[in-house]
Amino acid sequence: MSHSESTVLYRIATAEDIGLLVQSRLDTLRAVNHLEEDYSFSAAFVEESRKYFLEGAQETALALCEGRVVGCASLCFISIMPTFSHPTGKRAHLMNVYTDSAFRRRGIARQLVSMLIDIAWRKGVTEISLDATEAGRPLYLSMGFRDSGECMVLENCEESGI
Repeated sequence: MSHSESTVLYRIATAEDIGLLVQSRLDTLRAVNHLEEDYSFSAAFVEESRKYFLEGAQETALALCEGRVVGCASLCFISIMPTFSHPTGKRAHLMNVYTDSAFRRRGIARQLVSMLIDIAWRKGVTEISLDATEAGRPLYLSMGFRDSGECMVLENCEESGI
């Protein structure tokens, strides 16, 4: 059976998926950052990623084919002081959206992101943000995301630890 004929199953990850979650995060980072397949992340980075999937305010959607992750997307929930435009103070940030190259152009990322958007709205989130790659921008624009010049950012570059 070719990849194009394979059945892709979609589901929200659970704690039992921790191995798949961490591996898919590392694989995504390798691909997006053009790192070698055998690039080794620090033990601290891997452990913090593991801890976040288990304890963090997040939901991750997985696309699986024959038991292997072929797509993933994570939604990180953020609670801030309520504002006029966001009276619940509940926001979310979409991250880690990735589809294995052999499975692209089949609607996998769209399905995963849609699943997470539905969860966000049910939880009272009033805004979902994301940092789009150029390749991902057309998908997000077609789903209703728009560019926003709303905020400024200050980063602590000494704390990367990857």
